[in-house]
Amino acid sequence: AVRTEGTVIIHGAGSCGQAEDKGSHGDIGAGSGETEGSYVTHSAVSGLNAEVVCSLREKGVRAIGVHPLHVGVADKGRLVAFECRHLETMLALGMVPVIHGDVVMDLSRGACIVSGDQLVRYLAAALRISRVGLATDVPGVLDGGRVVPEITRRTVMNLHIGDSMHTDVTGGMRGKIEELLGLADAGTGSDIFHVSRVADFLAGSDHGGTSVRGE
Repeated sequence: AVRTEGTVIIHGAGSCGQAEDKGSHGDIGAGSGETEGSYVTHSAVSGLNAEVVCSLREKGVRAIGVHPLHVGVADKGRLVAFECRHLETMLALGMVPVIHGDVVMDLSRGACIVSGDQLVRYLAAALRISRVGLATDVPGVLDGGRVVPEITRRTVMNLHIGDSMHTDVTGGMRGKIEELLGLADAGTGSDIFHVSRVADFLAGSDHGGTSVRGE
């Protein structure tokens, strides 16, 4: 199949969904009758998604929100299915899907949280995305306060990588790197950079961040 041109935006829940999830134990699944945590977390992250979409549309981006709860399925905490045909159609029509970390139904646990980082790994492969960039609140992956210019499976073992100062039940920076290394293993590299350098990444210029590559 021919790769569809376009842009997909994926964002995490930030503090909006993480705190709710910590309190409701949605990160470890929901059994029969334990639906409140899933509802609270999905409501929170959906609200954030609506704000992101609104902000993008105010800037002229043809953004439209897509909720993983409606189209994704996980098993043992890992995404195993995601309906991508409507995403391909949206891209063909010039729309910009805006997807977010969310609660999804889990075949083993009942429900689980799928992070934005896990979505990046899954959807980049499923949609045959050619370039992947993660904009963060730090200039890249830091080791001893310095930006690491490139990470591979071999070099990551020698790094001392900290995690986000904020509550994050889905892995922080370590989680991002692990997902991106998995993507690199499949043949797609990626870049991590400060949010202020998005324009540089899109232009193919030096963004001062970290590249994650396969061996």
